[in-house]
Amino acid sequence: MDLGLSGKVALVAGSSRGLGRAIAEELAAEGASLVLCARREDSLQEARSAIEQRGARVIAVAADLSESAQVERVVEAGMREFEGIDILVTNAGGPPAGPFEQHSPEAWDRAVQLTLGSVLNLTRAVLPGMKERRWGRILNVTSIAVKQPVDGLILSNSVRAAVTGFARTLANEIAPWGITVNNVLPGYTRTERLDELAAANSKAKGISPEEARAAWEAQIPMGRLGEPREFAALVAFLASERASYITGTSITVDGGWVRGLL
Repeated sequence: MDLGLSGKVALVAGSSRGLGRAIAEELAAEGASLVLCARREDSLQEARSAIEQRGARVIAVAADLSESAQVERVVEAGMREFEGIDILVTNAGGPPAGPFEQHSPEAWDRAVQLTLGSVLNLTRAVLPGMKERRWGRILNVTSIAVKQPVDGLILSNSVRAAVTGFARTLANEIAPWGITVNNVLPGYTRTERLDELAAANSKAKGISPEEARAAWEAQIPMGRLGEPREFAALVAFLASERASYITGTSITVDGGWVRGLL
């Protein structure tokens, strides 16, 4: 299937590792040019080099997307290099685990600014160009927690739900310009973030990280963790020309973990 991504430009946040990197690799394989961004310069440049060696045009800009000025710097760099951004993939690192009383007001502020604020600022920066070209794809990597809250992740459960509400409303507002807005919800997927959650569960429950992973696998009907490339495949499709009539959705990639009907 030709996804029609050749010649398109994608900005992928959090693309130095995990789901973000898998998404960047998948979009590059479909012919898209890339603007990569993440906080760590070393791992970001390694990702840029690896993807570039496969023949894609890539630039990488290290930035903290919780700060609006740095968001603008990333988008401006992409505009200078490619003259426009057609696809935006927002992907912020998950807030710390823990129950409500463990998190300070400052922790809540940081979670809101990173997880919600980065989505707002990135969208604000790329939307005018998409409207001008009457084509665009905005994809937010959120979490299964917005459909079925995960114990011990009150920050993520709360703030990612706000992203979902924003995206669903925005989808209707900008649909007349041929721009789609969708959320993609990863389940338990084999990434560095999952390693961090396994360590947190290990400490909180007095079990090993391996036991924490086994407990998650036992909850998943497919009986295993997901792989980043499986998640990235859906993102690439939703970014494509073929997905032009899909907007305002939140789609899980979770091996059946969410038990709801919708």
